Amino acid sequence: MKAASSREGSKMWQRYKTLFIALIVGAVLLLMSARIVPETHQAVVIRTGEPVYTINQFDPAEAYGETGAGLRFVIPFIDRVQMVDRRILDLDMEGETVLSRDQQRLEVNAYARYRIFDPVLFVQRAGSEAQLQNQLQPILTSELRQELGRRTFASLLTPERGNAMIRIRDTLDEEARTYGAQVLDVRIKRADLPEGTPLAAAFNRMRSDREEEAATIRAGGFRDAQIIRAEASAEAARIFAEAFNQDPAFYDFFRAMQSYEQTFVNGEAESSIIMSPDNEYLRQFQRGGR
Repeated sequence: MKAASSREGSKMWQRYKTLFIALIVGAVLLLMSARIVPETHQAVVIRTGEPVYTINQFDPAEAYGETGAGLRFVIPFIDRVQMVDRRILDLDMEGETVLSRDQQRLEVNAYARYRIFDPVLFVQRAGSEAQLQNQLQPILTSELRQELGRRTFASLLTPERGNAMIRIRDTLDEEARTYGAQVLDVRIKRADLPEGTPLAAAFNRMRSDREEEAATIRAGGFRDAQIIRAEASAEAARIFAEAFNQDPAFYDFFRAMQSYEQTFVNGEAESSIIMSPDNEYLRQFQRGGR
């Protein structure tokens, strides 16, 4: 009974062997050709070393969940699928020392946010997110040094800091687009003076700068005061000259009265002045001052 059953199984295997093998090979090929593309990634299909098309490519006009993510099939042994992140990624710059325009050494931590919008160009030019970051990192550091080097430490606490970040973002974005990426934002996480002796030296230098600035302001105020006094004296002299031209006799009398008051009334109490009655100084007492 068992021998007969074994012979029947052997005959069935011989008869359907090719079909079974074909089904197994087909199942294996089907599994090898199937790829699951998540919502968070976009897939680049590479055939014979060249990117041919993309799956679930980022499109700002498409809502989340309405893209081409899911199960996709490629040609096994010929096509290779490379996953590229379609989310917003971070590029960090930690602990860089930057010299500001007022010669302050700053410890700066910054970051940039970017997104890969052209995965084919990204695969051709960069290859991976790590290599792209290696390309953008020196540019971010260089641009940050240049922009902060044009500004004082105090300006980083004002809206001028935002203008610097926009300039850095635009320059970094221009370079990133050659790799199929877009820089969305650049921000400084912290910009502090270094701890220890450099910090104390920086404060002393800032105090000296403020004292020098105050001295310059005081000197400018003294100069302006001198100019105002000179202009006022010139104006007074002009007014006196006009008054003299209108009535020289009255002007002479008025000036003589001022001189008498200064000499005889406001002078020292124990001082004595001896002069002859016909002295020119006493002319206002002679014949009515004429």
